[in-house]
Amino acid sequence: MHNILYLHGFHSSPSSAKISIFKHYIEQNCQHINLVVPQLPCKPKQVVNLLEQLISEHQFSAVIGSSLGGYLATYIHNKLNIPAVVINPAAKPFELLHDYLGEQTHPITGEQYQLTEQDMVELKSLYQEQINMPEQVWLLQQEKDEVLDYREALHRYKDCKITFELGGDHSFVGFDRFPAQIVEFFDLAAK
Repeated sequence: MHNILYLHGFHSSPSSAKISIFKHYIEQNCQHINLVVPQLPCKPKQVVNLLEQLISEHQFSAVIGSSLGGYLATYIHNKLNIPAVVINPAAKPFELLHDYLGEQTHPITGEQYQLTEQDMVELKSLYQEQINMPEQVWLLQQEKDEVLDYREALHRYKDCKITFELGGDHSFVGFDRFPAQIVEFFDLAAK
């Protein structure tokens, strides 16, 4: 059994469209793969604690992340030296999320919390200057991402495998074309 960790984005959840698509593909085609999809806490320190707990409980073969989850997936890739797929990833979320400092309500879980400067420091501490094995990281990026500047991701992951598409949006339009290719990229197709 292979474990894949899938990390959702900021103010998202395990029931996001991309995760649902990937989960459905795995259930239908890959009984040998266990998908681990946690609800990520809102605060970076709690996210790190959860990731450490998951790493101690599972031996992960690969990691997927979208948006903020892509940033976290890059951290996990470097920490565990496992393949990663990042989808419209946040290159430097500690800069982007400055606009969100203050009172927040998670739109899905309803959790109310404060996003602080200290949270940005903790988020920045996860930044990986280098990507350990760029040949084992695949960037899926669409140009018309309305949340993130696609050029930052193209620069950040320039040495990795890149699929860059014109159009699209932050949700990554047409993601259903990719689950089989992702499993193949991870070299986890049933043998």
